[in-house]
Amino acid sequence: MNVQKTIYLLLSTLLFCLTTIAQAQMTEGKDYTRLITPQPTENGEKIEVIEFFWYGCPHCNDLHPYLKSWLENKPDDVNFRYIPAVFRANWMPAAKTFYAMESLGLTKQLNDKLYQAIHRDKIDLSKEPTLFAWIEKQGIERSKFVNAYNSFTVQNQANRAAQLTKQYQITGVPALVVNGVYLTSGKLSGTPQDTIAVLNHLLNKVRQERK
Repeated sequence: MNVQKTIYLLLSTLLFCLTTIAQAQMTEGKDYTRLITPQPTENGEKIEVIEFFWYGCPHCNDLHPYLKSWLENKPDDVNFRYIPAVFRANWMPAAKTFYAMESLGLTKQLNDKLYQAIHRDKIDLSKEPTLFAWIEKQGIERSKFVNAYNSFTVQNQANRAAQLTKQYQITGVPALVVNGVYLTSGKLSGTPQDTIAVLNHLLNKVRQERK
């Protein structure tokens, strides 16, 4: 075995050990909590992960690229979905924006840009005239988006998101709920990297429990 391969194996072993130690030190009540009332999942076969988020939240913006990277290599046994949190009336436009984009198949195209517009460019997209003008600048037909945004379906979805925010006992964002039982957030786990590490720990925990 040459030196390069030996170094690679040593580094890989060290990383594995450090990850194992870090995960072993994760504790309930400190790094994550249990929901007082467990919630049903959409797919009983897969482990469900939900991110409750708000486009205007700086911590959601910080977590977003790390979560996006994690999703690119998401485990096959995981079903992931976003739910826009709604705590008060001025969060409702963001929820309606998310569901309008989803209905038009624009989420992949605009999701990152929304965060950038709000947090980098300091554009207040909670104001509908500003939002609609910004949407048009992205090359999207304004009337088509406005119609979706104001539709009965999108309004119902946004109202449902507000109900789920309460139902899942969400008190802040970003919040990740694993399999309707465990919850972690930046407030609990620390940095975005820590949040992803706790997420992986909770997925392994659910896998062990299923055995």
